[in-house]
Amino acid sequence: MYKKVYGIIETLAPLHVGATAGEESGNLNMIFRDQFTQTGIIPGSSVRGRMKAEMRDEQGEGAADKWYGKEAEMGKADSTTESLVKFEYASTVWIPVFCPGQPIVWVTCPRLLKRYQRIAGVEQKLPKEYTGSKTLKALNIEAKETLFFNFGFLTVDRKEDLTPWFPLGKQLPAVVVGDDEIAMIHDMALYRQSRVALEKEEKKAKGGAFFNTEALPEGTILVFPIAIKENKNSNGKWQPFPDGNEGEIYLGGLESIGFGNCQVIIKGVE
Repeated sequence: MYKKVYGIIETLAPLHVGATAGEESGNLNMIFRDQFTQTGIIPGSSVRGRMKAEMRDEQGEGAADKWYGKEAEMGKADSTTESLVKFEYASTVWIPVFCPGQPIVWVTCPRLLKRYQRIAGVEQKLPKEYTGSKTLKALNIEAKETLFFNFGFLTVDRKEDLTPWFPLGKQLPAVVVGDDEIAMIHDMALYRQSRVALEKEEKKAKGGAFFNTEALPEGTILVFPIAIKENKNSNGKWQPFPDGNEGEIYLGGLESIGFGNCQVIIKGVE
């Protein structure tokens, strides 16, 4: 049997979790994306690896092996142990987008909210497309509330209290768009940076050393399920951070240039 809890990630800096540049993407280092909504995700292995490393540093190798499993030893049979804490991938719940006059609007879609509803047990009815939050200040154009993004105008059909759909409890200026529209808005919201390595003696790029990186912007909110296996032989409870169930960690790559700082909150752990 498993105890189900979940984690909330809020990005405090741009977050890049993805593959390095390949032939299919040219010189663009892309983030991992959900196959249906094309929105950013963090694989469960990335979350697990960082959480295990944090526990190893703070609580020792024994605690890390106990909760996250012991790695295989070369030439030794049956040296691995099962992880007692299991992670699924983290999906985007809300992504901040620049919007003139706001200046930021958090955007989501029904499919992303439905996954959050299942994970967090939200009882409220799923909001419809083009529903805005009570805190949204849209333009009034011909008696219709309208948002202006770089790709054009979006009409807000209604406003509701969307507080239950914000994992951190604070209702932000937000709008729910269609499942078929979130990919375009998501790509418009991504943080992008060009990077180059220079020759030692000249101010020019090394051959093949110019590339672009994309990342989820600061203020993105993600959710991921966690299953904790009940083990009668295990003493104590899982405490992911030294001070409890909340802490700052770095996820993904490019930490040396300021990427990856996140606030993680684990909910449901007694």
